Amino acid sequence: MKSIPELLKEKPWLGWLIFGGTLAIVFLLGLIASSIVQRRAEASFAYAPLNEFSQFESNSAVWGENYPRQYQSYLRTADTSFTSQYGGSAMRDMLEEDPRLVVLWAGYSFSKEYNQGRGHQNAITDIHNILRTGGPGPGKPSPQPNTCWTCKGPDVPRLMNELGIAEFYRGTWDTKGSEVTHPIGCADCHDAKTMNLRISRPALVEAYERQGKDITQASHQEMRSLVCAQCHVEYYFNKNKVEGVDYLTFPWDKGTSVDSIEAYYDQYEFSDWTHGISKAPMLKAQHPDHELFLMGTHSSRGVACADCHMPYKSEGSQKFTDPHVQSPLNNVANSCQVCHREETDKLVQDVYFRQEKLVENRDKLEILLVKAHVEAGKAWELGADEEKMKPILHNIRRAQWSWDFVAASHGASFHAPVETARIIAAGIDLAGQARVELARTLSNLGWTHEVPYPDIDTKEKAQKYIGLDMKALNEEKNQFLREVLPEWTK
Repeated sequence: MKSIPELLKEKPWLGWLIFGGTLAIVFLLGLIASSIVQRRAEASFAYAPLNEFSQFESNSAVWGENYPRQYQSYLRTADTSFTSQYGGSAMRDMLEEDPRLVVLWAGYSFSKEYNQGRGHQNAITDIHNILRTGGPGPGKPSPQPNTCWTCKGPDVPRLMNELGIAEFYRGTWDTKGSEVTHPIGCADCHDAKTMNLRISRPALVEAYERQGKDITQASHQEMRSLVCAQCHVEYYFNKNKVEGVDYLTFPWDKGTSVDSIEAYYDQYEFSDWTHGISKAPMLKAQHPDHELFLMGTHSSRGVACADCHMPYKSEGSQKFTDPHVQSPLNNVANSCQVCHREETDKLVQDVYFRQEKLVENRDKLEILLVKAHVEAGKAWELGADEEKMKPILHNIRRAQWSWDFVAASHGASFHAPVETARIIAAGIDLAGQARVELARTLSNLGWTHEVPYPDIDTKEKAQKYIGLDMKALNEEKNQFLREVLPEWTK
């Protein structure tokens, strides 16, 4: 057997091969060592922030100096390019898509303008640009209470800390609007020192306390839903808690189901507004996402809101919850497919199938409700007795509450398809009962044929039908944008 020196003398290229292989191995070992050092540095950085700041620091960019990866992902909530079959982050005029909504909300500000919600970065812009705020001009305050700012950004907990909770709620929308300039961000959900999840809005804490629960005992997984439940819930403005204040309150004292919340409102004879056509004392659901989520399979299996809407992601040595809050349908690989093994198209189509079936029945309920409101309006026109109309109007109120509890939520047909179907079915039954009694009432008043269904196939026709002067309302909005908003944003 030949020695290595003899082999190298016979085959000099072999030496160069060994030399090159040694260099490659050394180079690879260097890369591994460098990567280990880099990952350790990243890991230590995650637990040793560069800068300290107050819990009430409203500017998320300041938080981003310590957590640049999370901040860069959070900035993507400004994106409005994704559109799903029934949702997404793009601007959508819901009254244009479904003009029946205008009649259902006759006499209420939602009949003026109602748009698809966009990402968290757009929260301040969208509330400025919506007609529901009243479009105040000089000397013309908004009809909306200051409480409407509560979920729009981290300036709110700062102001609550400075002024007190009730004092923050006091006044109209324009009284503290100039102080709310940063959109929903880091301080709304995180502790400044530890980055642990925290509750920054008192209404959720107070709702738990009234039920004898201590929210501070919630687990980390529970908190991954509860921070969302600070805002994505049903709520109302309690005018009786503090004199002269529209105090934000969650109506959960009897439970979080649609029936329990309705019973709560009935107990206090609460209504959001009186319908402009039927004169029914109406309830307006806000966005009971958390309540319906609790009724679904995912919740019962321990899945949290963040698992689907803010799934974990890894960059370098860091694993963190993705602050790019978005529809899971735009991030199927990191949301749905963590648990489900079906292909993306199959999973998306499963969601759409559930939504289509729900919308089919929801549309039927909308038509029944429009007819009920119009028929009730005709009964009043013919001189109906108020006492006899009361049970009819109560059924209209209950039927529309069922519809709105589903329609106002985001993803209800996916979060809790069985409960959602039950709610819509109950609404159809109640609307049917109201219309049967209206037919009898109208007959007794001498009206023996069908009340014509209004021509409301466009938003403009529907708004004209209920008596809205949209030209004047839009001018008020433009006046606000021209004269008030620039002062706020200086």
